Amino acid sequence: MTVTAYTLAVVLNLFCLFLGYRFLFQPGPAATGYGVPADAGGDAAAYLTIKGVRDGTLGVVGLALLAFAGARPEAWFMLCVALVPLADTLIVLRHGGTKAVAFGIHFATAIVVLISAGLLFAV
Repeated sequence: MTVTAYTLAVVLNLFCLFLGYRFLFQPGPAATGYGVPADAGGDAAAYLTIKGVRDGTLGVVGLALLAFAGARPEAWFMLCVALVPLADTLIVLRHGGTKAVAFGIHFATAIVVLISAGLLFAV
């Protein structure tokens, strides 16, 4: 179980880094994949950059916690971070995105993050 818990945590944190990179360097396609397309110009560019920095930072913090503090602090982090994809689910639904993306991507991600937290608490 320890290998599974750590592997899932690392994969989720690396995925956050990937999302951050994508929103910083490919904001248009990243926004479309998020479920709410946005024009990368104008004010939207700032918000897409903010999302990129947010997601990338979550990945870095998660990896640092896992490497330097251990499974239990990472579990608490994952438990708290699950709020992000839950909020993303509501954002997509509220702004005209499809239910398939809201639940199939964002809500499902929240569930996987909560599973990761549970596994890390069990280690």
